[in-house]
Order: sequence, then C-alpha cells, then structure tokens
Amino acid sequence: MQKEIVLWLVLLIAFLVVEAFTVGLTSIWLAGGALVALIAAVLGLDFIGQLIVFIVISSLLLYFTRPFAVKYINAHHEKTNYDQIIGTVIRVTEKVDNLAQTGRGVCKGMDWTVRMKDEGVTLEAGELAKVVKISGVKLIVEPWKEEE
Repeated sequence: MQKEIVLWLVLLIAFLVVEAFTVGLTSIWLAGGALVALIAAVLGLDFIGQLIVFIVISSLLLYFTRPFAVKYINAHHEKTNYDQIIGTVIRVTEKVDNLAQTGRGVCKGMDWTVRMKDEGVTLEAGELAKVVKISGVKLIVEPWKEEE
C-alpha cells in the first residue's frame, strides 16, 4: 500500500509540473484523477480499484470541464499576423492568372505573390480581392467588389 501512495503522489506532482510549464490545461485532469486515486490508496483500496478511480475521475473531469476551459480560459487567443491577413481585402498590382502563374498584390504594406482560389478566374491589376487562405508564401484570393 505504501508503494501505491508514493506512486500516486509522484504522478500528481508530475502532472502538476507539466501543467505549470505548459499553461495550456494539458494535464490538470490527470492531476485530479491522481489526487483522488491517492486518497483511495490512503483509504486502503486495492491497486486495481485505484487505477479504475484514476481513469474514471480523469475522464469525468475531462468530459465535464474541458468545454468550459476551451470556451472561457483559452478564449483570449491572440491572433498572429497570419490570422490577421485572412479576410483582408487587397488591391492587385499585377494580373492574377493561375494558368500563367502571374499575380502580385500588397497586403499590410508587404508585396505578396497572389493566386486565385478558383482556377478559371483572373483579376486585372487594380482590382480588389479578398484573402481566403495563405499557401506557403502565396495569398489565395477571390474577387471582391466594393460596396456602393
């Protein structure tokens, strides 16, 4: 019984250390399961029972608290430059033609290679396009009309 108590205590500490370093709610549920299994070991439950308690409690914590954690705790996701470009409307500086492999545009002050989302569509220099995706170093765009 002493070995099981030490095992669950070591696992609890390990899961908490991992959680402290990742700060992403990666192992907190396992730490909760290890804590309850540690309590079960102290109360004299056999190892198989402790293992079942660990699995059940960890699973329940994960199932019931993860949606809350995703919605409220990790909700302050900071957009990267990549994320901020998607949806931006740009002005094409060189004719965009996927078949001819031409097309350039400026987005947020940077010159980009531009390709159309749909193969058969082209855009002339000066026309507007909306960025729908980034593929490597190319902006993938679709035609955009200014609203009157």
